Amino acid sequence: MSDQIDEYFDAALDLVKSAGNLIIEFRNGCKAYEQKSSDIDLVTEVDKNVEKTLMDGLSKNFPTHKFIGEETVSEGGQCVLSDDPTWIIDPVDGTLNFIHGYPQSCISVGLAINKECVAGIIYNPVLNLLFTAKKGNGAFLNNKPIHVSQTKELSKALISFEAGTSRDPERLRVMFENFRTLVEKGHGVRTIGSAAMNMANVALGGSDAYFEFGIHAWDIAAGDIIVREAGGVCIDPAGGPLDLLSRRVLCAATAELAQELSKSLQQYYPERD
Repeated sequence: MSDQIDEYFDAALDLVKSAGNLIIEFRNGCKAYEQKSSDIDLVTEVDKNVEKTLMDGLSKNFPTHKFIGEETVSEGGQCVLSDDPTWIIDPVDGTLNFIHGYPQSCISVGLAINKECVAGIIYNPVLNLLFTAKKGNGAFLNNKPIHVSQTKELSKALISFEAGTSRDPERLRVMFENFRTLVEKGHGVRTIGSAAMNMANVALGGSDAYFEFGIHAWDIAAGDIIVREAGGVCIDPAGGPLDLLSRRVLCAATAELAQELSKSLQQYYPERD
């Protein structure tokens, strides 16, 4: 199986690097976009072109593989995670950042087999940050090994979270209450507008934990394996196992921090993918 994963990963990495050129062309922003579920949930032609580049290339190499792609799903495609090798793709994670020219957006590609993420790639071509991981082989930034921090206490933790794109009143209430809790109990709070980059920062040891309610499988699949291979944990924000389709995630440097954070958070349960 490891040889197969290597083959799958190498093909995906070549395609991701190539697709990154589509993003670099718009490093100063992309003013042409369409609105999806809200006035801050947006899509550009670059999102669509990157996703098509990746799906077409991977389908040609591996015709039996399945796909979950953000733009394909938003246009009515299925979001089904089976035991088959499944590529879970966010072509531009942090589209709002991308539109404004804020350099915290990336391509996120995860590979799940038997519903478990076994390989992941997060690529920010503007800042030349390439995070990669394969099951059992560790996590890397630009081919150099990375590791999570050793922080175990919330009081010493730098926590990443996001406001998200949903304007649901209950979700906003929970988000603001959790922000208050983290400001009071944590060492610091950060928000950068990209779930995948937040998870990459946890893997890197730059932040100690990240959580969000309302994300999707394509936001977190690559980050899941990268964080775990960097020595961290990914769980449900209530403390149970991570479910890629639940639209909920909490990752942390240590199990102790993950559990303390989960017990401190007010919970919100969005509709599943």
